[in-house]
Amino acid sequence: MSDLIQIQNKLQECITIKQKVLSDQELLLRVEEAALLLTSSLKEGKKVLFCGNGGSAADAQHLAAELSGKFYLDRPPLPAEACHVNSSFVTAYSNDYSFARAFARYVEAFGQEGDVLVALSTSGNSENILEAIYSARSRGMTVIGFTGLSGGMMKDICDVLINIPSTDTPRIQELHITIGHILCEMTEKRIFG
Repeated sequence: MSDLIQIQNKLQECITIKQKVLSDQELLLRVEEAALLLTSSLKEGKKVLFCGNGGSAADAQHLAAELSGKFYLDRPPLPAEACHVNSSFVTAYSNDYSFARAFARYVEAFGQEGDVLVALSTSGNSENILEAIYSARSRGMTVIGFTGLSGGMMKDICDVLINIPSTDTPRIQELHITIGHILCEMTEKRIFG
């Protein structure tokens, strides 16, 4: 297979999954619900915490920056942070206790009732993400989960599940960031637009 054909095939895979999302009315309604939850929480002076591993950690940090910095509008910052950005905390806690509970501990330290946790895991089964969700729920936080096709264990413990119709990690992550951008734009417009 030539490089050009491989490039075309990968782009077509991405387009196909985006078309599946576009035609899934139930999934689109869940995206809308997630935007409403983010907006109402932030309007009430609450914050958004994000967590993910690897590429999902990068997406978590990216989306937190879109809210705390700006997306399209020049406006005041919105309180949003990714749980892994304090590397001293993550490495110390993981070394002394367990990486499986590092994000949960961060949520316990900074999460409050009415805040939102956005949890990203392509499988929906990452232990440290599940632990963060349990901590968030015990604190009265709302949980928005981003996963792949099955939703994994997250499907039963999130308030809103945005499960991308794919089992291919890179394609799932591409749609996570696309939908994440849509949520940031909708939230920003509803609060400041």
